[in-house]
Amino acid sequence: MTEHYDAIVVGLGGMGSAALYHLAKRGVKALGIERFEIPHEMGSSHGLTRIIRLAYYEDLSYVPLLRRSYELWDDLEKAFGERLFFQTGSIDMGPPGSEVFSGSLRSCQENELEHEVLDSKGLRARFPGYQMPPETMAVFQPQGGLLVPERCITAHVELAAKYGATVHKGERVLGWDILADERVAVRTDAGRYVTEKLVICGGAWAAKLAPALAGLAVPERQVLIWLETKEPGLFAPERFPVWNGQVEEGRYYGFPEFNPSGRTPGMKFGRYHHREEACDADTVDRALYAEDEALLRGFAERYFPAGAGKTLNMVVCMFTNTTDEHFVLDTLPEAPQVSVAAGFSGHGFKMASVVGEIMADLAQHGETRHDIALHRLARLEKPTPPASPPRGFRER
Repeated sequence: MTEHYDAIVVGLGGMGSAALYHLAKRGVKALGIERFEIPHEMGSSHGLTRIIRLAYYEDLSYVPLLRRSYELWDDLEKAFGERLFFQTGSIDMGPPGSEVFSGSLRSCQENELEHEVLDSKGLRARFPGYQMPPETMAVFQPQGGLLVPERCITAHVELAAKYGATVHKGERVLGWDILADERVAVRTDAGRYVTEKLVICGGAWAAKLAPALAGLAVPERQVLIWLETKEPGLFAPERFPVWNGQVEEGRYYGFPEFNPSGRTPGMKFGRYHHREEACDADTVDRALYAEDEALLRGFAERYFPAGAGKTLNMVVCMFTNTTDEHFVLDTLPEAPQVSVAAGFSGHGFKMASVVGEIMADLAQHGETRHDIALHRLARLEKPTPPASPPRGFRER
């Protein structure tokens, strides 16, 4: 017997779990389908910590979304009864004309965000764990911090279930089709469902679930490392803000030592677009190599020497990149009853709470009060657009 829903959310990672929560909270009869466990370590929403920051060099239009994200994370904490956000402040640093420093400073100035500008000497005096080049300039914004992603996902899904959502885990979507009555039929390896609206939040699998994203949301292998600190006091959350840094080796990001479960995972960091390895989400190389470790350790030994102790852990995850590294939040032009959240390009989790709200808006109303002009699918040019876009998807 085919089950019927008002909305189905495919993928219950950071974005999909939030979308399911907002839909269920509004009284929508919703089903969430997750291919793996909830949470899991196969995609992009694991790794103990995620940065959240208000000083946003990527584009000024993100700041209103971030303000709303902070409100929604606070609401979620209160509803779940567990702390999910930890304020450390944030550092955005690089040479004076760099995108990271100048863009973050502009973001603070134009949005009237509390901030301080520090040169390299001032940064080292204030936060001795940082040992950056003399030309480095930094923006310190006190409201930055970190989220605990696995618990955020758990909170969204458990609360969605309390509001009446149905949750299926360990179930793989095999295809979907637009029916004659404009509803959507979703086929999985466990059954068939019919829904008024379909919300695709497939992370690195997004383009496999929505062919309109083929070539526009491209997975990339990413590696994170945790190093034992030689001077732990310098890397405690109160003395070592989360950070983004632009140096001659590239753009990096990192976290203080964070001890949420009785163990110290060390100083965690990574390099944006680690070794620039585009991949397939189903066949990504999850092995770890000496080259991965050397790339990351070399950075730490140069700029964070007191944190560059032995390697404690390394993890493979995935970015899903668009060509301009801005998100896709939109309905599909050939199937407006299907909406997609994709291409978060390594900087999306902090906004998962508001993305969930936006996706619920799109599913219910086809529009949202939030400014998502930057995130419309039409801005991205398909490499080889099909002659007739499909009105559905079937796994082959």
